[in-house]
Amino acid sequence: MGGPGATTFKAVIPAPIMQFARGFFMGAADIVPGVSGGTVALILGIYRPFVNQIRAGAHALKQLVTGDIGGGIESLKHIQWMFLIPLGAGAASAFLVLRGPMKTALEEHSELTAAAFCGLVLASCWLVWNEMSDHDGVRVAVAAGVAIAAFVLLGFQNGAVSDPNLLLFFLTGAIAICAMILPGISGSFIMLMLGMYAAVLDGSIPELAIFLVGATIGLGAFSTVLNYVLERYEQTVLASLLGLMIGSFRVLWPWPNGVGYTIEEGETEVTVPGTGLDLWPDLGSLAQALAMTAAAVLFTLGVVALAARLSEQPIEETVTV
Repeated sequence: MGGPGATTFKAVIPAPIMQFARGFFMGAADIVPGVSGGTVALILGIYRPFVNQIRAGAHALKQLVTGDIGGGIESLKHIQWMFLIPLGAGAASAFLVLRGPMKTALEEHSELTAAAFCGLVLASCWLVWNEMSDHDGVRVAVAAGVAIAAFVLLGFQNGAVSDPNLLLFFLTGAIAICAMILPGISGSFIMLMLGMYAAVLDGSIPELAIFLVGATIGLGAFSTVLNYVLERYEQTVLASLLGLMIGSFRVLWPWPNGVGYTIEEGETEVTVPGTGLDLWPDLGSLAQALAMTAAAVLFTLGVVALAARLSEQPIEETVTV
């Protein structure tokens, strides 16, 4: 409480706790198909250090695998583990905390959940467009071409994959993790496109372990390539991501069953098919979905604006008691 005799001191939030919180926000963004973990890292001002540390880890892993044990150990010593470990712990915590509610939402409110996903991705399209500094004909053509290709290709995928094997969990992890490096596209968005979103949310411990192994290997294998492409062709990459998200609305169509999900009936796992563009809802359902989409857009833009303001604040804050 302020007043005469009040003591003012500096309350310093420990760096690991701040890093854990950043990781949690990144993980939360990646489990919900919307703003990506890469975008959150960009907003929080840790994007380049994050990519650089991942590249350093990939380099050390490569040395160890190729037999350069001494060089690999030396490289590991130069990695900022107090940067990466709390960040990873925060992201993992977000997954464990949010996967239950997301699974429930998919099963019990499938259409409204898909409508919310539409709003999140729509907001991401706007954010990526604003992130692009070049809006010339070439980038517009790239975005349009990728959007059309994605729309057509996603027509061959009908929602959730039925009874995926461990290899599919491994490949999904290897591909989806790359979205954490790319600003604008989330890992869960990739899982949705692959039809693996519900399966990962409901995965068993062995399945999630294989998913994590795939994610680790994928991140190590592709981080250097992705960073190289981003540094030299950033605007074209962003245009491609924009097109990919626009084309993805084919699998985000809320009716009849949202994006698809799996449920257990006794000892049998049943897959409920996902979307179908040939089905239109009644006026009441459409109005509810549009309201949910608009709310998701506003929520996403609000969170991004708040995160941008918080990232400008120093870690230290003055507290008066």
